[in-house]
Amino acid sequence: MKRVVVIGSGGSGKSTFSRRLSEATGLEVIHLDSIFWRPNWERTPKDEWERKVLELVERDSWIMDGNFGSTREIRFDACDTVIFLDLPRPVCMYRVIKRAIKYRGRSRPDMAEGCSEKIDLEFLSWVWNFPKHGRSRILGDLRCLSGKSIYILKSKGEAESFLARIADTGINGSNGIQA
Repeated sequence: MKRVVVIGSGGSGKSTFSRRLSEATGLEVIHLDSIFWRPNWERTPKDEWERKVLELVERDSWIMDGNFGSTREIRFDACDTVIFLDLPRPVCMYRVIKRAIKYRGRSRPDMAEGCSEKIDLEFLSWVWNFPKHGRSRILGDLRCLSGKSIYILKSKGEAESFLARIADTGINGSNGIQA
Protein backbone atom coordinates (compact mmCIF):
# COMPACT_ATOMS: atom_id res chain seq x y z
CA MET A 1 0.00 0.00 0.00
CA LYS A 2 1.85 3.03 -1.35
CA ARG A 3 -0.74 4.97 -3.33
CA VAL A 4 -4.13 5.17 -1.67
CA VAL A 5 -7.35 6.85 -2.84
CA VAL A 6 -9.93 7.58 -0.12
CA ILE A 7 -13.41 8.41 -1.41
CA GLY A 8 -16.90 8.77 0.02
CA SER A 9 -19.75 11.16 0.58
CA GLY A 10 -19.27 14.54 2.16
CA GLY A 11 -19.28 13.92 5.91
CA SER A 12 -18.12 10.31 5.59
CA GLY A 13 -14.85 11.12 7.35
CA LYS A 14 -12.41 11.02 4.42
CA SER A 15 -10.04 13.66 5.79
CA THR A 16 -9.94 12.32 9.34
CA PHE A 17 -9.55 8.74 8.11
CA SER A 18 -6.77 9.78 5.71
CA ARG A 19 -4.93 11.66 8.43
CA ARG A 20 -5.09 8.64 10.73
CA LEU A 21 -4.06 6.27 7.93
CA SER A 22 -1.08 8.55 7.33
CA GLU A 23 -0.11 8.28 10.99
CA ALA A 24 -0.27 4.47 10.75
CA THR A 25 1.62 4.16 7.44
CA GLY A 26 3.86 7.21 7.20
CA LEU A 27 2.38 8.06 3.79
CA GLU A 28 1.82 11.72 2.91
CA VAL A 29 -1.80 12.90 2.83
CA ILE A 30 -2.98 15.02 -0.07
CA HIS A 31 -6.34 16.64 0.71
CA LEU A 32 -7.68 17.39 -2.76
CA ASP A 33 -10.09 20.01 -1.40
CA SER A 34 -7.13 22.11 -0.24
CA ILE A 35 -5.68 22.06 -3.75
CA PHE A 36 -8.83 22.37 -5.88
CA TRP A 37 -10.49 25.25 -4.04
CA ARG A 38 -9.12 28.75 -4.19
CA PRO A 39 -10.04 31.56 -1.76
CA ASN A 40 -13.76 32.32 -1.57
CA TRP A 41 -14.64 28.88 -2.97
CA GLU A 42 -13.37 29.63 -6.47
CA ARG A 43 -12.86 26.45 -8.51
CA THR A 44 -9.59 25.62 -10.23
CA PRO A 45 -10.12 25.62 -14.01
CA LYS A 46 -10.64 22.09 -15.37
CA ASP A 47 -7.49 21.85 -17.52
CA GLU A 48 -5.30 23.22 -14.73
CA TRP A 49 -6.94 20.85 -12.22
CA GLU A 50 -6.29 17.79 -14.38
CA ARG A 51 -2.65 18.80 -14.88
CA LYS A 52 -2.22 19.22 -11.13
CA VAL A 53 -3.72 15.79 -10.38
CA LEU A 54 -1.47 14.21 -13.05
CA GLU A 55 1.53 15.80 -11.28
CA LEU A 56 0.38 14.59 -7.86
CA VAL A 57 -0.13 10.96 -8.89
CA GLU A 58 3.45 10.82 -10.20
CA ARG A 59 4.78 10.90 -6.65
CA ASP A 60 6.11 7.61 -5.29
CA SER A 61 3.58 7.34 -2.49
CA TRP A 62 0.53 9.16 -1.18
CA ILE A 63 -2.93 9.07 0.33
CA MET A 64 -5.39 11.23 -1.65
CA ASP A 65 -8.73 12.04 -0.14
CA GLY A 66 -11.58 13.54 -2.11
CA ASN A 67 -14.15 12.59 -4.71
CA PHE A 68 -13.71 14.90 -7.71
CA GLY A 69 -15.26 12.60 -10.30
CA SER A 70 -13.57 14.42 -13.17
CA THR A 71 -10.16 13.10 -12.06
CA ARG A 72 -11.21 9.86 -10.40
CA GLU A 73 -10.02 7.74 -13.33
CA ILE A 74 -6.55 9.35 -13.20
CA ARG A 75 -6.29 8.58 -9.49
CA PHE A 76 -7.70 5.05 -9.83
CA ASP A 77 -5.21 4.27 -12.61
CA ALA A 78 -2.29 5.45 -10.46
CA CYS A 79 -3.28 3.95 -7.10
CA ASP A 80 -2.76 0.49 -5.68
CA THR A 81 -5.48 0.79 -3.02
CA VAL A 82 -8.96 2.33 -2.92
CA ILE A 83 -10.83 2.85 0.34
CA PHE A 84 -14.50 3.76 -0.05
CA LEU A 85 -16.07 5.13 3.12
CA ASP A 86 -19.65 4.05 2.43
CA LEU A 87 -21.30 5.36 5.56
CA PRO A 88 -25.07 5.80 6.00
CA ARG A 89 -26.71 9.02 4.86
CA PRO A 90 -27.83 10.12 8.37
CA VAL A 91 -24.27 9.80 9.68
CA CYS A 92 -22.89 11.90 6.83
CA MET A 93 -25.60 14.55 7.18
CA TYR A 94 -25.02 14.80 10.93
CA ARG A 95 -21.26 15.16 10.44
CA VAL A 96 -21.64 17.84 7.77
CA ILE A 97 -23.85 19.92 10.06
CA LYS A 98 -21.56 19.34 13.04
CA ARG A 99 -18.52 20.36 10.95
CA ALA A 100 -20.28 23.52 9.74
CA ILE A 101 -20.92 24.54 13.34
CA LYS A 102 -17.42 23.65 14.55
CA TYR A 103 -15.59 25.55 11.80
CA ARG A 104 -18.11 28.35 11.25
CA GLY A 105 -16.40 31.44 9.88
CA ARG A 106 -12.99 29.79 9.36
CA SER A 107 -11.31 27.25 7.12
CA ARG A 108 -10.97 23.71 8.39
CA PRO A 109 -7.49 22.10 8.39
CA ASP A 110 -8.04 20.05 5.20
CA MET A 111 -9.48 22.95 3.20
CA ALA A 112 -7.82 25.74 1.25
CA GLU A 113 -7.17 29.03 3.01
CA GLY A 114 -9.86 31.59 2.38
CA CYS A 115 -12.60 28.96 2.16
CA SER A 116 -14.53 29.55 5.34
CA GLU A 117 -16.70 26.60 6.29
CA LYS A 118 -20.16 26.95 4.88
CA ILE A 119 -23.24 24.87 4.50
CA ASP A 120 -25.67 25.49 1.68
CA LEU A 121 -28.57 23.76 0.02
CA GLU A 122 -26.46 22.62 -2.94
CA PHE A 123 -23.97 20.81 -0.71
CA LEU A 124 -26.65 19.34 1.57
CA SER A 125 -28.49 18.10 -1.53
CA TRP A 126 -25.29 16.49 -2.84
CA VAL A 127 -24.72 14.68 0.47
CA TRP A 128 -28.39 13.66 0.74
CA ASN A 129 -28.45 12.31 -2.83
CA PHE A 130 -25.01 10.70 -2.68
CA PRO A 131 -26.34 7.18 -1.94
CA LYS A 132 -28.49 7.28 -5.07
CA HIS A 133 -26.08 9.00 -7.46
CA GLY A 134 -22.48 9.16 -6.27
CA ARG A 135 -22.43 5.79 -4.55
CA SER A 136 -23.71 3.89 -7.58
CA ARG A 137 -21.12 5.54 -9.86
CA ILE A 138 -18.31 4.74 -7.45
CA LEU A 139 -19.40 1.11 -7.06
CA GLY A 140 -19.58 0.79 -10.85
CA ASP A 141 -16.09 2.25 -11.20
CA LEU A 142 -14.74 -0.08 -8.51
CA ARG A 143 -16.17 -3.15 -10.29
CA CYS A 144 -14.11 -2.21 -13.35
CA LEU A 145 -10.81 -2.03 -11.49
CA SER A 146 -8.40 -4.94 -11.44
CA GLY A 147 -5.11 -5.40 -9.66
CA LYS A 148 -6.09 -3.00 -6.89
CA SER A 149 -6.86 -3.59 -3.24
CA ILE A 150 -10.36 -2.26 -2.64
CA TYR A 151 -11.90 -1.77 0.78
CA ILE A 152 -15.49 -0.72 1.35
CA LEU A 153 -15.99 0.41 4.94
CA LYS A 154 -19.63 0.83 5.93
CA SER A 155 -19.41 2.16 9.48
CA LYS A 156 -17.22 4.04 11.91
CA GLY A 157 -16.50 0.69 13.57
CA GLU A 158 -15.27 -0.86 10.31
CA ALA A 159 -13.08 2.19 9.68
CA GLU A 160 -11.64 1.97 13.20
CA SER A 161 -10.97 -1.76 12.81
CA PHE A 162 -9.25 -1.18 9.49
CA LEU A 163 -6.99 1.52 10.94
CA ALA A 164 -6.19 -0.63 13.98
CA ARG A 165 -5.28 -3.57 11.73
CA ILE A 166 -2.99 -1.35 9.65
CA ALA A 167 -1.35 0.08 12.76
CA ASP A 168 -0.88 -3.36 14.35
CA THR A 169 0.04 -5.61 11.46
CA GLY A 170 0.10 -3.66 8.23
CA ILE A 171 -2.04 -4.24 5.18
CA ASN A 172 -2.57 -7.87 4.17
CA GLY A 173 -1.84 -7.14 0.52
CA SER A 174 -4.87 -9.00 -0.81
CA ASN A 175 -6.66 -7.80 -3.88
CA GLY A 176 -10.36 -7.78 -4.46
CA ILE A 177 -13.27 -5.98 -2.92
CA GLN A 178 -13.28 -6.21 0.83
CA ALA A 179 -16.42 -5.44 2.78
